[in-house]
Amino acid sequence: MAISLVNVGIAVRDIEETVAFFTDLGLTVVGRDEISGEWADTAVGLDGNHARIAMLQTPDGSGTLELFEYLHPDAIETEPTRPHEIGMHRVAFAVDDIDAALEVAARHGCHPLRGVANYQDVYRLSYLRGPSGIIVMLAEEL
Repeated sequence: MAISLVNVGIAVRDIEETVAFFTDLGLTVVGRDEISGEWADTAVGLDGNHARIAMLQTPDGSGTLELFEYLHPDAIETEPTRPHEIGMHRVAFAVDDIDAALEVAARHGCHPLRGVANYQDVYRLSYLRGPSGIIVMLAEEL
């Protein structure tokens, strides 16, 4: 059986805010749609499912995010996950300049959880809290 990763889906509070954050970091919007109907109800497992979606891709084409803003049923606010909680953890990106990437994130009100770490002089990396509480890891290879 062949298998490959297609994308990572993330439900967000405000799709425009989240798209702006990730496009400023360098991702490209490759598609947008509004989905609803029986097929969406079946696929997602929610009756009356209606959402705005945006597909974003990394410049090298290796990674895709699918963002959802639910119109129906109403989105349920939860506490953002913490790094040690079980479940969806984070989305990680390799960047060529972590300081520049953190400046972009700061313009969106997103800052490192603690700072920038040096991992064995191989990577500089940092976790930050992005829009809708998404944990984003940025890593610069040294």
